[in-house]
Amino acid sequence: MAKEYNIEMQTLFLRMMVTDAELYTRVTNIMNPENFDRRIKPVAEFMVEHCSKYATMPEPTQIKASTGIDIDPIPELESGHHDWFLEEFETFTRRQELERAILKSADLLEKGDFDPVEKLIKDAVQISLQRDMGTDYFADPRARLIALKSNNGQNSTGWPNVDKKLYGGFNRGELQIFAGGSGSGKSLFLQNLAVNWSQAGLNGAYITLELNEGLCSMRIDSMMTDISTRDIFKDIDNVELKVKIMAKKAGNLRIKYMPAQSTVNDIRAYCKELQIQTGVRLDFLCVDYLDLLMPVSVKVSPSDLFVKDKFVSEELRNLAKELNLLFVTASQLNRSAVDEIEFDHSHISGGISKINTADNVFAILTSRSMRERGQYQLQLMKTRSSSGVGQKIELAFNVETLRITDIDIDEEHTYNPLPSGNDIMSKLKAQHPLTVSSSNGIMSPAGPQGLNSGPGSRLQAMLKSLK
Repeated sequence: MAKEYNIEMQTLFLRMMVTDAELYTRVTNIMNPENFDRRIKPVAEFMVEHCSKYATMPEPTQIKASTGIDIDPIPELESGHHDWFLEEFETFTRRQELERAILKSADLLEKGDFDPVEKLIKDAVQISLQRDMGTDYFADPRARLIALKSNNGQNSTGWPNVDKKLYGGFNRGELQIFAGGSGSGKSLFLQNLAVNWSQAGLNGAYITLELNEGLCSMRIDSMMTDISTRDIFKDIDNVELKVKIMAKKAGNLRIKYMPAQSTVNDIRAYCKELQIQTGVRLDFLCVDYLDLLMPVSVKVSPSDLFVKDKFVSEELRNLAKELNLLFVTASQLNRSAVDEIEFDHSHISGGISKINTADNVFAILTSRSMRERGQYQLQLMKTRSSSGVGQKIELAFNVETLRITDIDIDEEHTYNPLPSGNDIMSKLKAQHPLTVSSSNGIMSPAGPQGLNSGPGSRLQAMLKSLK
């Protein structure tokens, strides 16, 4: 393999592409005239421009007339030459792009602009030709479906009614968003999911950009042990015992506080460091919450919510895909959603940008009276894995332990109408039938002893005494 890509080697690349236009087509996605020596760069620019405009490779005479440089075809190219060209041209392009990225990074570092550096280097290193030919749909349907089920890593949410609407649960590498107003329980939903997955044996981390680690941990203590939050400090010994027993069969769970305006790079670095220090690979990640993060790739004003949330959402989804995680976060609903009982995309703070990126979006419908009655409701605002958009899911909420659990499906759809006035009167008549005395016409309830018992009989006796 060539070590130095001098002008002779670069000229050879251009000659081979002129000889066989198919070679140019196969490297179009990584072809960049900036990578070529300045003496033959006009040829590469002319080739790219001509192919883009006319969809055909220019003839050597055209190249000579336009650039003044001779690029002669190579007779009798064979398939082995093609393989050599593809391998060498990919390495050449990656090397040139990386060199240019390093030089640009040095300028950014001098200016103190650190965030774009990683992306520049990463993009250069990841340059490659298209070798993945995709899925052969008809080849092996059974193996394809089994691979999808295994590789996608679908996991239950711990709430059967939610799983039913999603055709099984959440998939790894996807972005799930729970949207709610201030105080609606966004953090509670993320913490309950962390508990559900931990109890199912999965390893994960709960990253909070709002609450401190101690408070989050205390809430999870209550959820894990079924001990009321107000009794946690009164019964520390019992809490400790139950948590230690739970730890023997549950997965690892880390609670980590990060300051607001942290970036996805901060989260990525934490996940990597956690894996290195503990040897535990994360299965899920809960980030509380998306609106408090800042993008890595561009500098955006915190007041420009639409653009900021667009980039943050894309970076979070890329992180979930990169680390192959079950990933869930939360977002704020705007002021217009306060008095609504049906939510749509316009109620999401920052606009539709984050919804476009997310795979599943749930709106949290609740009120103080609902929470006191032990009720929560989720509305599916978006889902890519099912047809449940617009449907609502009832969930039970324990005010004492903060635990959100499933409601029995039959119970969820049972409707108990309030009794009407006629129904109430009928019940009263059935329980206290009135009879009329034939002697004086006075009505009295018919009890076990007829007219001789109860208030009616005493009233009759009193009236007789007055006479």
